[in-house]
Amino acid sequence: MRNVDAAGLGIGDDHPPRIMGVLNVSAESPYDPSVYDDPGEAAEYVDEELIGEGADIVDVGLESANKDLEVLSAAQELERLDTAVETLESTGGDAVWSIETRNHEVADEALSRGFDMVNDICGFADPEMPRVCREHDAAVSKMASPPDLERPGAIEDVDDIYEALSRNGFTDKTILDPAFGGWSEAKTHADDRETFHRLREFRGYGRPLLVSINRKSFLKTIAGRTTEEALPVSLAATSMAVERGAHVIRTHDVAETRDAALVGAEFTRDRVDTGPAETRGDDTVTVEELDVTTVREAERHLDRLDADRSVAGDAVVRTYELGGLTDEMIGALRAATTVQSTASDTPGASAVGTGSLAAEATGAAFAVAGVDPEATIPPSAADGGSPDDRRPVDRSDADRGSPPRAGILVGTPAATAGVKTAVSGVSNALDAALESIDAASR
Repeated sequence: MRNVDAAGLGIGDDHPPRIMGVLNVSAESPYDPSVYDDPGEAAEYVDEELIGEGADIVDVGLESANKDLEVLSAAQELERLDTAVETLESTGGDAVWSIETRNHEVADEALSRGFDMVNDICGFADPEMPRVCREHDAAVSKMASPPDLERPGAIEDVDDIYEALSRNGFTDKTILDPAFGGWSEAKTHADDRETFHRLREFRGYGRPLLVSINRKSFLKTIAGRTTEEALPVSLAATSMAVERGAHVIRTHDVAETRDAALVGAEFTRDRVDTGPAETRGDDTVTVEELDVTTVREAERHLDRLDADRSVAGDAVVRTYELGGLTDEMIGALRAATTVQSTASDTPGASAVGTGSLAAEATGAAFAVAGVDPEATIPPSAADGGSPDDRRPVDRSDADRGSPPRAGILVGTPAATAGVKTAVSGVSNALDAALESIDAASR
């Protein structure tokens, strides 16, 4: 994961989550507590409510993101920039200052007058934006957006977000924002929820992530809350976003969001990372554990490295407990997952390695509940045995039928798909169960 230096502020996996507080100098902005047109009052708000509450970054919006309002021209944004610059010059706190704009002229002027980074809500739809940011050596947050300066964030198919983030390339200091919120009429709450569910996927570019989810409607509607009541759902989502790999959280509620982000960071799993090769010498092999939970996430990383994406199917392993198994089902599952050899055939192999926990044909493993893995389990007709090989069954057992049993099935999506094919037809109930998990890791 590439780390970004934003005017001395480190952003990425090697740093704590960063909080981006919001200041609007646009009278039409919908969230009144953050809107100021007087530089002195704005500076007081920034010092007390943003930097004073723990904001690492102050993001200044020059116009409302309301899709029902007309988009300002670059000239109109520049007219409002004076208020933003006066506010910056009047504050006493220490923070990175970000200008939210889609226009390279505005970004250039703001960076020349004291701003440190850019929040491009049109994702380099202005093709000159990357050049301006490079010339100023400035970090830039790039939001997923169509290649249209009039339609910020209006990506209406979640599958198109990833490609939109790469349009017109990256700078060395690009931070990615998958664009949450109702940026167009066609974008639904379900779309935003799917985007959040797939948040790890956007780590596939190997760059830091920014999320703006504060009091968003896709969260409010889950709990049936108004904007004023929506802080708790925002905080819950913040912890989840950080745990899933977000590095910057944009918010109007700085103190509370900071706490939620720290909780998410505390419970983020440790990832092996020996650091970039350039910092460890030419003869050092570096290791970075990728945060991959689905095949699609693995494919994104493989695409970034221009590697063979066919191996993505082996990047995710799932473990399933199957209940209600009959002897016939267990026999079929064992046949599909057991190496057809003995320990003596494979020097150094253990009984577990060559028995019910091994997997030669399908790559999956299966273990029956309550069975010693080193014990011999009489084969059934389903796994190659004959009726004469089966254990004796007295009349009382036959009358009652053997009680259903449980087992554990472990494998990659491809492996479990192979098991499904191998045992197909043994039982309609087993077929239905395996069908339900076949695509679970996509």
